Amino acid sequence: MKLILRILLSALAVVILSKVLPHVFVDSYTTAIIVAVVLSLLNFIVKPILVLLTLPVTILTLGLFLLVINAVIILLADNLIDGFTVDGILWAILFSLLLSFLQSILFSLLKEDEKS
Repeated sequence: MKLILRILLSALAVVILSKVLPHVFVDSYTTAIIVAVVLSLLNFIVKPILVLLTLPVTILTLGLFLLVINAVIILLADNLIDGFTVDGILWAILFSLLLSFLQSILFSLLKEDEKS
């Protein structure tokens, strides 16, 4: 149940960001749910491999290269999903930063509901 709520909250964050950012497009709520699932899977499977392969660059940039890795993950999701579009790597970096921020807010609200 908790996993489904987290995916739905991530999909909500994707929809909100697609409305706010001009170069990010999601055509439906179903696509947003698919984006949330695919991003979760890519972060689970592909991201550790990319982090391991780019470890020297990440150390040299004091971790800032992780922003590029997150953008690559989002652009990969853009290529995999019809109906989800991100125009360029800079918009993908901005989308990644805002998505992480929005997810942390939404997930903290979820944790507060569990406590009460």
